[in-house]
Amino acid sequence: MTNTAPPLPVPPAPLAAADLLPRDRLLGVGAALVTIVIWASFIVVSRFGATHSLTVWDVAFLRYAPTTLLLAPLCVKSWPRLRQAGPLKLGLMAVGGGMPFLLVGMSGMQFAPAAHAGAMMPGAMPLFVALFAAVVFGERYPAVRLGGFALIVVGVLAIGGYHLFLLGTGYWRGHLLFLTAAALWAGYTLALKRAALPALPAIAFIYVLGGALYAPVYFLALPSHLATTPWPEIGLQLVQGILSGVISLFTYSVAVTRLGPTKAAAFGALAPALAAVAAIPLLGEWPDTASWAGIPAIVLGVMLANGAFGGKPASNLKGG
Repeated sequence: MTNTAPPLPVPPAPLAAADLLPRDRLLGVGAALVTIVIWASFIVVSRFGATHSLTVWDVAFLRYAPTTLLLAPLCVKSWPRLRQAGPLKLGLMAVGGGMPFLLVGMSGMQFAPAAHAGAMMPGAMPLFVALFAAVVFGERYPAVRLGGFALIVVGVLAIGGYHLFLLGTGYWRGHLLFLTAAALWAGYTLALKRAALPALPAIAFIYVLGGALYAPVYFLALPSHLATTPWPEIGLQLVQGILSGVISLFTYSVAVTRLGPTKAAAFGALAPALAAVAAIPLLGEWPDTASWAGIPAIVLGVMLANGAFGGKPASNLKGG
C-alpha cells in the first residue's frame, strides 16, 4: 500500500508457466515476502509516528521528502507521456494515491490500532475497486469474487461494527478514515488503469506534485515537532518513506514478473495479519477478539477477490 500505501504497479509481462525455473519461483516468492513485510511495516511505523513525538504533518513530510527528490528527475523525463493521460486522470491519481490519501490514513492511525488500519485499508481496497468498477464501468464478477467481497465486508463489520458499541474508545473515527483512505486508493487504482501509465512514472508524478504542493504549506502553516523529535524517530520515517515508496514498487514488480499478477496479489492478503502480529511486540497493541475474528475473514476475502483460486482479479477492468 507510493509511500502512501502499497503501490499497484503495471509490471512487465510475467513469465509463462513453462518458462519458470525453481530459481524464478524462489525469487518471486522472496520478492513477494519482502513486499508484504514493507507493506505491514508501513502500517506499524505510521501508527508509531502518529502516536509518538511527531505530528501527522511531520510524518507526511518525512515520508515524501526523500522519495520526491529521488523521483523528480524521472517525473520531468516522463512528463510528455504523463501529460497524455489528461488532467482528470492525473488529478484522480494525485488525490487517490498521493498526499490526501496519506494524510487521511495517517489521521486515522491517531484513533485506532495498527491491526484495524491493516485490515481496513489494504483489506477494503479490493472491495472499493470492485464497487467503483461496477458502478462506473459496468464490471461484473463471478460468484467466487462476490464471495470474497462478502468476506471482506464481514471482516470489516466484525472489527468496526463491534467497536461502534464502544464509543468511548474513539476507534470509529479511525475506522471511517481508514475506509475513506481505501476508497481514495481505489480511485487511484482505477485512474491508473484507465490512463495506462507505467507504474514508476505515475508514482514519480504523485510524489513530485504532492511534495511540491505540501512542503510550502507544511513549513508556513502546519504544527510541527520536528525540531524536538529524537533523530532515530525521524530516521525511521525517512527510511520507511524510501522502502514503501520505491523499494516495495520494485519488489512487487519482481514478484508479479516471476509469479504472475494473481499469485503476487494473493501474497498481499497477508499484510493485514502481519501488521496485526507485528504491532504486538513493536507497539504493545494486542488485537481484541473482534479483530482476531475479522482479520482472517478479510485475508481470505482479499485472496478470493484477487483471484488466488483462479480467474481474473477484481481490478481487471474492461477496456482498461
